[in-house]
Amino acid sequence: MKIIEVLQRTFSSFSVPAYRMYFFGMIGQWSSFSMEQVARSYLVYEITGSKTMLGIIGLSGALPMLALSLFGGAVADRFPKKYLIQLSQIGMTLVFLGYGITVNIGYLTEAHPESWWVLVVGGLIMGAIIALAMPARGAVIPEIVNREKLMNAIALNTMGMSFFQLAGPAIAGYVIAGFGYANIFYLMAGLNAAAIIFTTFLPKTLPVEAVRKNVMGEIKKGVQYIAHNRLIAFILLFMIAAVLLAMPFQMLMPVFAKDILQIGVEGQGTLMSLSGVGAIAASLVLASIKSRRRGLTLLISNIIMGLGLIVFAFSVSLPLSMIMMVMVGIGRIGGNTVGNALLQTHTDPEYLGRVMSIMMLNFGLSGLGTFFASILAETISAPVAIGGLATALVVLSFGAIFFVPMIRKLE
Repeated sequence: MKIIEVLQRTFSSFSVPAYRMYFFGMIGQWSSFSMEQVARSYLVYEITGSKTMLGIIGLSGALPMLALSLFGGAVADRFPKKYLIQLSQIGMTLVFLGYGITVNIGYLTEAHPESWWVLVVGGLIMGAIIALAMPARGAVIPEIVNREKLMNAIALNTMGMSFFQLAGPAIAGYVIAGFGYANIFYLMAGLNAAAIIFTTFLPKTLPVEAVRKNVMGEIKKGVQYIAHNRLIAFILLFMIAAVLLAMPFQMLMPVFAKDILQIGVEGQGTLMSLSGVGAIAASLVLASIKSRRRGLTLLISNIIMGLGLIVFAFSVSLPLSMIMMVMVGIGRIGGNTVGNALLQTHTDPEYLGRVMSIMMLNFGLSGLGTFFASILAETISAPVAIGGLATALVVLSFGAIFFVPMIRKLE
């Protein structure tokens, strides 16, 4: 009976029909995101052989996110989130189809070193889609589950994303090795197209505020809300720090897979999938336990991720690198899940979309971090770049444990 009770508690949000449709609708996007991490980065590194170009690809997605994320939050607070999610799925389907066709006709290949611009343009479009529509993905959850199930719903959401982070990169690596880049891009397009169908069954939830207001005015109010709410500001600060200082390793992974560990695109997919193993473990634990000491959990998660990246960066042993990727996954998802839950619990409902859009700046800042890390990797070395940034994250998180009791004691 205890096992049944634990399972019922762990998967309690699936008792809500709207959440089930939301979850199934996200599967296509989760899986294609995880596959893209391998396909786009390894392809541009094969075409150009440049570490800096990996940073430029990351920057192409970052710039529109930084410019438009605040507008995405205002849009999420003004329009039905179901339609915003569907528009993002349609846009991503078209981008992936474009990649596949360009590879199929023989242009986006090593034979055309100048073809990297296709991936840059695709990154710009994807960045704009994420900035304008992705805040709605997070902000819709409190509208389809009650507050008692909120932490559970977010943890299950993260677990689903983590599962496809586990499976997606490995699938991408082996599909690319066996069938080529075009087929992986077509597969990603098909998964997003399927997601559109599931999202169709989501209820049309209404915005919190029915009165239409000036978008710039709403953005200003959101920024002022965060500026005057130290708790929300601190939570965002530590989530942003984790992304800025840790996430650049994802775009620089081809350097480690191809040049340092010499395991090829399949090996890169396997390493990134192992990060998903740790992520799933962390998600299941968080979904099953009561919500206590979440502020401390956020900081400890950052430390775990940082230490894992430091060892990974300087490792020349494949088994050790594999273990460290599991550790990185645990820390990354632990921090992301708890941080999301803290934001959605402590933010006033009318500001939630705008606060989530500030969190979406994480993706843009990750691209900026990747760009600077790629320059360091080109001029010094990739291990120094990734290891140095991860060290800064560990030091910052330990400092917060000792000197920022507001976060450490947060329940």
